[in-house]
Amino acid sequence: MGLMYIFPVTDDSSEGDRVEIKNEELTLKTYGLPMIFWGYLAAAVSVVLIMWLAAHSVIAKLLTYTDDPSMLFLGNLVKWTLILAPFVMLAFFFYEKTLSKKDRTVTVAHKLFFIPFLIKKYQLMDKTSVVVEHFMDSPNMAKIRARQGLPSMEAMEMKGFENKGYFELNVVTADGKSVNIDRHSRKADLVKMKDLLLKY
Repeated sequence: MGLMYIFPVTDDSSEGDRVEIKNEELTLKTYGLPMIFWGYLAAAVSVVLIMWLAAHSVIAKLLTYTDDPSMLFLGNLVKWTLILAPFVMLAFFFYEKTLSKKDRTVTVAHKLFFIPFLIKKYQLMDKTSVVVEHFMDSPNMAKIRARQGLPSMEAMEMKGFENKGYFELNVVTADGKSVNIDRHSRKADLVKMKDLLLKY
């Protein structure tokens, strides 16, 4: 989710309610999705509504087959999928991740509709145990072939197709484990975020 929901990288007052400093504890809150995504949501919900209107009579018919469990299952599956889909899509707009740091304690909280549903606390090995690391699951063929020495013109054409991976912000806990707390496609932003966390 760190690639969709971005944290602020400065404690400047221009960040508004995205940054909070209280009792020497820094709390960062992710930005919401851009406004254009609300347009995407409206379009998607419109499609689901049209599907509901078109399929409503068929679903009602399927639910009358009380002696056939497969028809009942199919009717309920389609019905609840069409009912729950808009709420699931809306949940993406009301998801928020907060990251708090005070001395050697880092707290990561996930909220949905402003209600925390997952909170994790980590005790760091020391106050500076925050690192930025490059992550690449697997290189793609363009990168492998570039290593094998493609002719320069072909290598230039394939450059845009290389898997560059992304960067992770990890903390090292008191028991020596490395735990990922955020990720970003731009290393510079994670380095700024790391420096910000190290101030508190």
